[in-house]
Amino acid sequence: MNGDRNDEVPNPVGPTQPLDWKFSQVFGERTAGEEVQEVDIISAIEFDKTGDHLATGDRGGRVVLFERTDSRDNNGNRRDLERMDYQIRHPEFRYKTEFQSHEPEFDYLKSLEIEEKINKIKWCQTANGALFLLSTNDKTIKYWKVQEKKVKKISEMNIDPSKTMGNGSTAGPSIPTSPKPFLANGGSPEKSSYSNLSNDLAFPPGGIPSLRLPVVVSSQETSLVARCRRIYAHAHDYHINSISNNSDGETFISADDLRINLWNLEISNQSFNIVDVKPANMEDLTEVITSAEFHPTHCNTLAYSSSKGSIRLIDLRQSALCDTHSKLFEEQEAPGSRSFFTEIIASISDIKFGKDGRHILSRDYMTLKLWDINMDSGPVATFQVHEYLRPKLCDLYENDSIFDKFECCLSGDGSRVATGSYSNLFRVFGCGNGSSEATTLEASKNPMRRHVQTPARPSRSLGSLTRVVRRGGDSPGSDANGNSFDFSTKLLHLAWHPTENSLACAAANSLYMYYA
Repeated sequence: MNGDRNDEVPNPVGPTQPLDWKFSQVFGERTAGEEVQEVDIISAIEFDKTGDHLATGDRGGRVVLFERTDSRDNNGNRRDLERMDYQIRHPEFRYKTEFQSHEPEFDYLKSLEIEEKINKIKWCQTANGALFLLSTNDKTIKYWKVQEKKVKKISEMNIDPSKTMGNGSTAGPSIPTSPKPFLANGGSPEKSSYSNLSNDLAFPPGGIPSLRLPVVVSSQETSLVARCRRIYAHAHDYHINSISNNSDGETFISADDLRINLWNLEISNQSFNIVDVKPANMEDLTEVITSAEFHPTHCNTLAYSSSKGSIRLIDLRQSALCDTHSKLFEEQEAPGSRSFFTEIIASISDIKFGKDGRHILSRDYMTLKLWDINMDSGPVATFQVHEYLRPKLCDLYENDSIFDKFECCLSGDGSRVATGSYSNLFRVFGCGNGSSEATTLEASKNPMRRHVQTPARPSRSLGSLTRVVRRGGDSPGSDANGNSFDFSTKLLHLAWHPTENSLACAAANSLYMYYA
């Protein structure tokens, strides 16, 4: 996208122009005053690697799939293709199918209700035209195969279908056992013999020349069928917060508060515990695992974040149980800045690897941080998401909003990052050297209604680290533009298209899509 770009450094050398975001589509839009059902609220969102499919999960345990409709086809004449290339293209999607992934359950041993809410969705490698994906709730992971199958139909028999029973069966008494004279081709001289057959059948006058048996035939119609291939259960005592596919295409990890397990996709009754932070005495517990993700290309490397604001990189080649990390990423606390809320807002809610595997993006309550895995002295960039909320931390603690878990995402070329906020706002930051891009958008049909560009402002120097920048700080007030803030409407889930500047955002039960 940026021409000849060094893969080692994903960020452009010079500052990039801020993107002009436009509304593309919305699915499940609410009418004014319409009450949102709890089960319809979107709780997970994920593009596949090609960007041709998008999956969402909701609190009702359903997974909804969307497919791209503007993909470049080889059909059509040259003039039409040239006209399409000339026009500004952006991804457009349509509803594909949906299925019930999880149902509510009850753990009788622990007397706990297990919600059906989908926590995470991850796409797996496709095969033979079928789509594969993993979905998880708090306790159980499922492996789904979604495939188009030809609809099978019953060929018509040679009796009048309009007179048969609704299900096509020939219910009623069997053919009488008493010997009666029958004519050829099924005729009978006595009308009373018909009374022994189903009254729902109508035979033509003179009988039927020959009886055709029903045959199952495949029609040209197709329907999408979702089938659960495997269920990975009973491996987590605590709520699952992450699942992540390995680049080897064979394994994946699942993480809860205290443990990370490694699974093989083909084996559902066995997993290996590779990280265990549970202390011998639970009173000694000081931090929990909040998110985990495999490296995009190195199958032996994964990262996980903690509630203390640190990220640990581990190498599966070092030992079977990876209690010791190979690298630790954390930002040193500024002296004199500690308060009651310091540890709460430092908890990382989400981490994502960049496509090149060189950078990790993390989201805590107040900021986005970009880390270089070759530099563990501190983040290379820090972006203020909603600094104007700092004076309101006490109120946010009282109403539990301070514990909201916001997700984050990177663009395919690594030049921008995005995350959500309150009042259905989301923010896009440029992370190229010298970039001052810090855009605030609203999840609505008019995304630029609360548009604000905030100039970059340099941060306090961390030792000899000169590359660190801090961007997006907003002046105190209601919000970036002085609008009153609504903590009940929060944009927790969003995803960036893997190859284009397109964002999918979940605002309650509505899925908004934007392009630039």
